[in-house]
Amino acid sequence: MSLKTFTREEVKRHASEEDLWIIIDTSVYDMSRFIDLHPGGAFPILELAGKDATDAFYGLHRQEVLVKYQRYKIGTIVDEQPQIDFYQPGDLSKVPYAESSAWMGFKSPYYSESHKKFRIAIRKIVDSLATEAREFEDAGTKPSDEFMQKLGEHHLLSTNIGPGPWLHGLTLPGGVPGEEFDYFHEMILHEEFARWKVRGFDDGVIGGMIISAPTVLNFGSPELKQKVIPEIFSGRKRICLAITEPYTGSDVARIKTTAKRTADGKHFIVNGVKKWITGGCWADYFSVAVQTDKGISMLLVERGEGVETKLIKTSYSPSAGTAYVTFENVKVPVGNLLGQENKGFLVVLSNFNHERWVMLTGASMSARLVVEECFKWANQRLVFGKRLVEQPVIRNKLAKMIAGLESVHNWIENLTFQMNNMDYNEQSDKLAGPIALCKYHITRVLHDISDDACQIFGGRAITKTGMGRTIETLQRTYKFSAILGGSEEILADLGVRQALKKFPTGARL
Repeated sequence: MSLKTFTREEVKRHASEEDLWIIIDTSVYDMSRFIDLHPGGAFPILELAGKDATDAFYGLHRQEVLVKYQRYKIGTIVDEQPQIDFYQPGDLSKVPYAESSAWMGFKSPYYSESHKKFRIAIRKIVDSLATEAREFEDAGTKPSDEFMQKLGEHHLLSTNIGPGPWLHGLTLPGGVPGEEFDYFHEMILHEEFARWKVRGFDDGVIGGMIISAPTVLNFGSPELKQKVIPEIFSGRKRICLAITEPYTGSDVARIKTTAKRTADGKHFIVNGVKKWITGGCWADYFSVAVQTDKGISMLLVERGEGVETKLIKTSYSPSAGTAYVTFENVKVPVGNLLGQENKGFLVVLSNFNHERWVMLTGASMSARLVVEECFKWANQRLVFGKRLVEQPVIRNKLAKMIAGLESVHNWIENLTFQMNNMDYNEQSDKLAGPIALCKYHITRVLHDISDDACQIFGGRAITKTGMGRTIETLQRTYKFSAILGGSEEILADLGVRQALKKFPTGARL
């Protein structure tokens, strides 16, 4: 249907329940056929019949509602231009602090043209998948094979593991050569995934893979890598890391799952249980910490006879696939050993810095999205005849949120720069402490931002749908960042102990 133009006087004449038009930012909508379908009942629409409903609409609904019900738009107001920006896939936000400073016109020593092209390309891809991601999150179902393979086709699974030879020869989104991909590209990728605002689904898609695939890439035999890695990076198969048990978390040395060699020495027989395994319900492969005869070893266990997974319901979506995993007399070829037998603790430790850094990047963007929505809400919400942002107490909360976010984000960028300019050994020596402290700091920042955002949004902040959806998601899930990958207390202590190792013996007041 072609759109027409109307005057505001013409719209006023359509103000009955049977013939009801409204205006939202110069667009005219015929609500006559929708009024009985309106989830909020007829009264809110009848009250605005024939009138400009822009402020009332944006006080109750997210902009995406207009996109969903675009079919009710019949025209526009003559000689008037829209005043409200409509988000287009791939757009960068213009709201203050909604993007990190390098993407808001400020100078940065870190990002090149390659990074800019990569972000725009990734944002368009991620935006195109956002509705599907939200549907999986809300339904609590397994991320589909088709969805995973879409990510694989764009190389968005392999790039989540970081720079490395597995990317060489590939052309990545934005035309970036795989050889050019660095940790700032990876940082951008994790930030863009976080923009889905579906923490459980996000972990179900990539969380388990990020912490487990490196155990195969870096410690698996050539034959094992040749078989497993192409399946994982294409999205045809999935993998998770199985270390934590009901009896032990951070104290990995106390795990009870065992692997005993068969009489012919060709297999291990694995018995035990693992708990809170991210992505475990969806996994085809499990990178498993086990007790062997003289210490801890790591084995790649393929799903099959004797492997059972049960869903654990947690605070975020079941689409994360958080699992209780049982291994009962599982026969595993010796060739599936990752690293050396009885030296698996080195494998366990090898990816901790990267895992925690990944969590930093996603957490930073999660906080940024909340800051953006608080800014928007405070500007459009009317209370006692004034915009919410005109209240000094609200501006003070925004100031605190911004200061916390920007300080921790700048620390993350500094750590990322160090990672780009250090080899693995130097990273292990110098960055374990700072990354641990930064993770401790960002989860405290998340706590404060979540708290202030809830007060700004009020009841909407504790409602899973509607205007406060993003704030509700953060307040319900930020504790995952404070616990997974090392709890706040463990990491704060680790950071100080690492610093004490380098404390000069001659230093005195």
